[in-house]
Amino acid sequence: MASAYERTQNLKPAPRKGVCQDGREVQLYANFYRMKFDSRVTAYHYDLDIEPTCPKFLRRKLIHEFAQKYKSTVFKNALPVYDGNKNLYSSVELPVGSDPTVLDVSLCESEESKSRDYKIKIKYAAHIDMSCLEQVLRGDGYGDVPQETLLVADIVIRYFPSLRFVVAGKSVYQPPQGRDKYQLGDSTELWKGAYTSVRPTLWGLAMNIDESHTAFYEAQPVLDFMTKTFKLNNLTNNYTLKDSDRMVLKKELKYLKVTVRHQAHKRQYRVEDLTKLPANRIHFDVNGKKTSIVDYFQSQYNYRIQFPNLPCLWVSPKAKNTFLPIEVCDIVEGQRCVRKLTDVETRTMIRATAKKPHIRKQGIDEQTKLMGFQRDPHLRQFGLSVDNNMVQVKGRVIQPPKMGYANQQSVQAQGGVWDSRGKGFYNPAHIRNWAVLMFPPQNHCRTEDVKAFCDALIKFGGQNGMKINQPGFVKYLREHDIERVLQEMKRNGQPIDLVYCILPRNSSVAYQRVKHVFENQNAISTQCMEMRNLKPVKPQTVGNILQKINAKIGGTNTIAVDLMSIPLFKKPVIIFGADNAHPAQGEGNKPSVAAVVASVDKFACRYTTQTSLQATDGKKTHSPIIEQMQEMVKKLLIKFYQTVKVKPQRIIFYRDGISEGQFYHVMMYEVDAIRKACASLEQGYQPPITFIVAQKRHHTRLFVQNPRDGDRSGNVPAGTVVDTGIVSPVEFDFYLNSHQGIQGTNKPAKYHVLLDENQMPVDMVTKLTYGLCHVYARCTRYVVFMALISLFLSLSLSLSLSFSLYRSVSVPAPTYYARLATDRGRTHLNSSKWDSSDGASSIVSSDREETQRNLAEIIKDISPHEATKNKMYWI
Repeated sequence: MASAYERTQNLKPAPRKGVCQDGREVQLYANFYRMKFDSRVTAYHYDLDIEPTCPKFLRRKLIHEFAQKYKSTVFKNALPVYDGNKNLYSSVELPVGSDPTVLDVSLCESEESKSRDYKIKIKYAAHIDMSCLEQVLRGDGYGDVPQETLLVADIVIRYFPSLRFVVAGKSVYQPPQGRDKYQLGDSTELWKGAYTSVRPTLWGLAMNIDESHTAFYEAQPVLDFMTKTFKLNNLTNNYTLKDSDRMVLKKELKYLKVTVRHQAHKRQYRVEDLTKLPANRIHFDVNGKKTSIVDYFQSQYNYRIQFPNLPCLWVSPKAKNTFLPIEVCDIVEGQRCVRKLTDVETRTMIRATAKKPHIRKQGIDEQTKLMGFQRDPHLRQFGLSVDNNMVQVKGRVIQPPKMGYANQQSVQAQGGVWDSRGKGFYNPAHIRNWAVLMFPPQNHCRTEDVKAFCDALIKFGGQNGMKINQPGFVKYLREHDIERVLQEMKRNGQPIDLVYCILPRNSSVAYQRVKHVFENQNAISTQCMEMRNLKPVKPQTVGNILQKINAKIGGTNTIAVDLMSIPLFKKPVIIFGADNAHPAQGEGNKPSVAAVVASVDKFACRYTTQTSLQATDGKKTHSPIIEQMQEMVKKLLIKFYQTVKVKPQRIIFYRDGISEGQFYHVMMYEVDAIRKACASLEQGYQPPITFIVAQKRHHTRLFVQNPRDGDRSGNVPAGTVVDTGIVSPVEFDFYLNSHQGIQGTNKPAKYHVLLDENQMPVDMVTKLTYGLCHVYARCTRYVVFMALISLFLSLSLSLSLSFSLYRSVSVPAPTYYARLATDRGRTHLNSSKWDSSDGASSIVSSDREETQRNLAEIIKDISPHEATKNKMYWI
């Protein structure tokens, strides 16, 4: 028998094995536009090197000027395209060899600025034959889609729009005008644009176009930016920034481009830092004499500094010590906000971008016209063309599962929702001894309101089959009292089933402390609630909380009965979910947090988890693989055996958090780790593995052709599967919209079956995936009906009837749970001494062993108690 390693080395992505046959057909639009390309065209690739270094925001303008200057000589009247970095492509071969050719070009940053001379070194790199792409698309070729051909097509598609609009990643954005201006925050505004990506499909080459939105900094004086940041109404001339405020402003302004108003030439600078000293205390030598910034501006520019006590902007290159007073600088238009948006900005963004499906479709069509593909000379030069119309595609709406409750009761889900009236939890948990801790002061959080809410929990819990006693410990406290109060609770000598905590609004520090002390250190389940949800008592709030509590302390809310009829479950099956969350930009050398969850019951409804940390070295790109996968999977397999009393004979693995370019690398490493984990438990133990990647970070949107086919929100109905037309020509992938629309346009999840040793038919894969989207343990929506009953023709009574509607979610429950577990890990990491903000301990060391020791110490500091890991604590 081949070893686990040998079997892994022979892996190839699973091929497509047919299309979905279940359910009913539905006619759809997809935001793809068919493309034609001339396979006879060869793209010639050239490397560019620019001296002196050109700022990134000027490179496209510089290379366009370069192409115009040498159009008839070097470029033979062809139109080259440029990727914004170091790569240039031409449809004709240029008189340039593998040795660099050096050419001169001058550029003005703006109409008011002086020109600057550059030397561009260009050399031949490679040529790309487009015919190999045609062979794969026709099915004549063998192997993967040639990525370099798609890369060329992507660069060609975006080049013409990039000359007119602002480029950010794979999107281009237009400055908002007039009524289109939409303020997000004090200094940020919403820009609309278009995302474009060339995709290989079963129909041939197609372009995926989506309406894109992001936050940009508003063009404004830096002084105005500062006053908005600190809510300053009356700024006096002697105003001084506190050091803490200076650090905040530095973080906001770092790397932003600014122009100056005190010079005739509007040169742009990039902010590197803020000076610690104010302008009137910064001195430098001028002709052998020390002078201050204030005096220099007065004598050199006849400009009197109005705010001499404010710091200066320290602009690049930092080594030249160029300092600019804040008041003479303006933030340049067209700079994307890359920091994490505030809560207000996020809410505003969601409200502004949540568009009904027909409005979104209209917006995509408008953006397509705005891109100007029909008049793009670069497309014609490379033999490419784009159709005007969005493609039509057939989908199938598959049957949702029947949901099971206590006493063998069941209800049929329909359209992503189902009514659970009169049905108790499938396996209700009981709470004998619990505590209620109130962190707000008593005059804000009244005892009688707390009592009313606890009574509601007990009452509604009873209706769901839970037996909940009155809380045995109720106390007001402050954050620093948590350990002392815990010891007081323990004196009763009885095990504590649950600690219910009422917190002030946005009290992240108290939340983190509660989770760390009770769950991480003492294996006590907790449920936190903000005080604003205390009064009035709402059935929806109580219902959601009861679902969380029941799942956390060992109960099961509901099961998908139909899953058990899938032939896959004739043998014991373990279902995994995995995610790897990386630090955001600006979070320094924080480690990545990885989580793997696994089912521990025959219904795939209850899960346990393992988490790990991975060093990132402060890099912009992070390893997609979960390095500790083998040990994590091994522990989860053992837990399955301990709980179910049988070894799993099949493994289904849902993986989140990776992009298409990482698929093969991740599959090779992680499938090998899974096999090694199995082999380490028992010689010859190698259950078949199905490895599926779930993606939500894509730009495919589906729209019903006939509004009568949509759900109440106008979206495609829950259960819609698309596995024809717009999917890969060589791999096993499909789209599934598994949830009902609430607001805006639904985004279907995309699934790639990379490995299928269980030989699952297409209908089995889609049915399993859709079913798992229904067992998420914390998704309830309550509906209230008002009935007017006339009594004796003269008296009308208003009767409120409330009942709970459960709803499915957009990805399978194990995928969601892995994401929640990584979020909880990041929460604990943010509250630990290893937070990478100023003054935090350093994680990464030049010594790899020391780095691993640091990671081990962090894990020990932030990991849940072993007993907690067996609970669904992240719900």
